[in-house]
Amino acid sequence: MTITTLSSRELNQDLGRAKRAALQGPVFITDRGHPAHVLLSIAEYQRLTGKRRTLAEALSMPGMESIEFDPPRLDITLRIPDFD
Repeated sequence: MTITTLSSRELNQDLGRAKRAALQGPVFITDRGHPAHVLLSIAEYQRLTGKRRTLAEALSMPGMESIEFDPPRLDITLRIPDFD
């Protein structure tokens, strides 16, 4: 596991680098030289918390209101099987 440290400015200038680094290990983000945040891959986060989200939970996360999600409705009808 590789630990990467980036300043807030470095994070803003190269987010792709931070995301790639997070696949190798935690990325510590500093604010004025002091650790302020940690960026993790979703797999590492799930490993640490030991839980996975359902689709409904993921869509109810803060900030997700702006994403349109209107799946088509399924029309399921029951019918009695004909065994003749």
